[in-house]
Amino acid sequence: MCGRYVMSRATGDLLAYYDAVEAVGSEPGPSWNVAPTQNVPIVTEKLSEDVLERRLLTARWGLVPSWAKDVKIGSRLINARSETVLEKPSFRKAAVKRRALMPAEGYFEWEKAPDGKKIPTYLHSETDELLSFAGLYEFWPDPDLPEDHENKWLLSCTILTTTAQDSLGHIHDRAPLIVPRDMYADWLDPETTNTADIQQLLDAIPEPVLTPRVVSDRVNSVRNNGPELPDPA
Repeated sequence: MCGRYVMSRATGDLLAYYDAVEAVGSEPGPSWNVAPTQNVPIVTEKLSEDVLERRLLTARWGLVPSWAKDVKIGSRLINARSETVLEKPSFRKAAVKRRALMPAEGYFEWEKAPDGKKIPTYLHSETDELLSFAGLYEFWPDPDLPEDHENKWLLSCTILTTTAQDSLGHIHDRAPLIVPRDMYADWLDPETTNTADIQQLLDAIPEPVLTPRVVSDRVNSVRNNGPELPDPA
C-alpha cells in the first residue's frame, strides 16, 4: 500500500513538469509527510472545445464515491488495487472516466524486521526524478450543504497499487503503481473509456526502478513534517 509520501514541489514547477495549462484550487503547500485525508495536488485532463487541457487540481487524499453517505469513507479508500479497480463499486466509474496522476518525490513504507520492529524506509527514483502515481478522482456532493454553496462538491482521490516487485517486496507486498512519463497522455486521456483498453493500460505500466533507504522513525508521526524526514537515518 501507500500511506505516506513526500510532495514539496512548488505549483509552478508542477505546471511546467506536466505541461499543464492552469492550477485550480488552493495550493496544498509543501509536505514531507503527506498523510491520508490531507489535500494533495493531482493532474487531470479534460476536453475543452475539442482540445485536451491538462490541469493541476487540489484533492483530498482518500476517495469518496459520489454515492457515499458520509465523507469518512474516504479514510479507508486511500488506495485501490489495480487488479480489481475495474470491478469494485467504489472505484470502477472513476477508473473509466476520471484517471489522474498524483505527483510525489518518494514514499514511505515500514519494513518488518525479524524482531517485529517496523523500520521506516523511503523509496524514491534513483535520479530523484518526480514520481507520478496512477490515481483516480471523484466528486462527492455534500448533502448538508445547499446546491449553490462553494464547497458543495468535494474533490477526492486515491492511489492505485500493485504487487511489489521482487527487489522491494521484502519491504512491503504492495506498491503504488507509477506511470512513466511516456505514458502520461495515455493514462490521462478522458476519451479512453473502454474497460478493455483501460485494462491494457494498467497491464502496460512497467515496474519502476526505485531506491530504498532507511530513515528516522520521526516519520511515524503525522505531526512531524520537514525536509529532513526523507534523509538517511
